[in-house]
Amino acid sequence: MDVDTFWSALALVLVIEGLLPFLSPGGWRRGFGQLMQLRDGQLRFFGLCSILLGLALLWLLG
Repeated sequence: MDVDTFWSALALVLVIEGLLPFLSPGGWRRGFGQLMQLRDGQLRFFGLCSILLGLALLWLLG
């Protein structure tokens, strides 16, 4: 992987992560509050699903 590709991907992640708090700060705050109420196992499950989905997308695109 090229270093420029890595930094471009990281920049894109930051843009996507910033969209919801920018467009709907109240909705983002409510959603974040709901995430804080989840148990550790539930958060790990969502994190694992996110990792697997990202890896699947990378595999499909590569």
